[in-house]
Amino acid sequence: MNVAVLISGGVDSSLALALLQREKRLALKAYYLKIWLEDELFSLGDCPWETDLTYARATCEQLGVPLEIVPLQSEYREQIVEHALAELRSGRTPSPDIWCNQRVKFGAFYQRVANECEQIASGHYARVEENADGYQLRRAADPVKDQTYFLSNLSQAQLARLCLPIGHLHKHQVRALAAEFDLPAKDRPDSQGMCFLGKINYRDFVRFHLGEAQGDIVEQASGEKKGEHPGYWFYTIGQRHGLQLGGGPWYVTDKDVANNIVYIAHGSAPTRTGRRELIAEQIHWIAGAPEHGALHVKLRHGPALIPCQVQMLAPDRAHVALSTPDPGIAPGQHAVFYDGEICLGGGIIA
Repeated sequence: MNVAVLISGGVDSSLALALLQREKRLALKAYYLKIWLEDELFSLGDCPWETDLTYARATCEQLGVPLEIVPLQSEYREQIVEHALAELRSGRTPSPDIWCNQRVKFGAFYQRVANECEQIASGHYARVEENADGYQLRRAADPVKDQTYFLSNLSQAQLARLCLPIGHLHKHQVRALAAEFDLPAKDRPDSQGMCFLGKINYRDFVRFHLGEAQGDIVEQASGEKKGEHPGYWFYTIGQRHGLQLGGGPWYVTDKDVANNIVYIAHGSAPTRTGRRELIAEQIHWIAGAPEHGALHVKLRHGPALIPCQVQMLAPDRAHVALSTPDPGIAPGQHAVFYDGEICLGGGIIA
């Protein structure tokens, strides 16, 4: 079988390649996806792709796997970045990593290599299993590193050709195996950046594209002005850091886009208890809508799963009642639903 392996230069994708290379029945080729921002915005930080590519090349040379660099600048700009900027302008909080996986890594990239391979492998922490009804996306063995949230928009066709060699491992096992293989990236720290930013600072990215516009920071309960900010697009509901206010902790509770106001509440305020309900739109079910509404939901990447009751209002729209309130529910974010270990899909918070 011919397998295209996405390699970033990090330890996870490097180990995925090493584990597959150990299976002699596979014909492997590694691909490094080069994205537009790392050239166009290089002045905002280090030049991350050169370092990443150095590690990727060293890993492929060590394992004897050919490597190809694939430029996807236009695809990233048109399908991910423009969407993210439009969401920020409207005061919403985008989830670009979800679109990145669906539209680029396992979308546009696969279309380029479809004639050369049957599967795409990556270093994501998740598992794919086939059953009588098709393919299931299941949570990784490591609940902290689990990345099903970011893969929740994939289709049956995409899951059918997806190979995830490290989904059954915990992070410490990945590190240990990388050391056994003596991989060049065995001691590299994990990347914390969004898929399309690399090591570029998110705030610098937003400033570069949307600029700054001074506005007021107002305590929602009292209406009192507490400070000023450089633009509502720098903030998301639930955010604590970056407000630069004394007497905290302060949290963002709402935004007035028309008047460029960011509303806040003190950590001890009743308004910080959050919401128990939300509407999810444009819902994508990986293998069809669930048969019951008693599910769990992730409102952001991480191990936290909130019990919820989902009531469908339309085929792609649902009312979601949470068992416990969440103070960080932001329009534009994805709500991703789970039935036990199975990731069912998700929708965009209205």
